[in-house]
Amino acid sequence: MSVITLDRKIEMLPLYRQQEVADFVDFLLSSANIVNAKDDFSTRKHPYAGCMSGTFGEMSDDFNEPLEDFKDYM
Repeated sequence: MSVITLDRKIEMLPLYRQQEVADFVDFLLSSANIVNAKDDFSTRKHPYAGCMSGTFGEMSDDFNEPLEDFKDYM
C-alpha cells in the first residue's frame, strides 16, 4: 500500500480515529525500537561449545559413587 493511499484513508476517518491511528503508529515505532535494541545480532555473542565450563564450580571426586541413602536398594 502506498503512503498516499494510506494518507487518503486516514483523512477519511473522524478526527478522534485519526488520533487513535497516530497513537498506534507511535506505539509500533516505540515497540520496534525496543525489539531492535534487544535483538541486535551484530553485537550479540553466539554461544559456543564449552562456553559454560567452570561456571558451576567443581564436581566432587566421589560424584559417581553410590549414595549412602540408597544402600538398602542396591
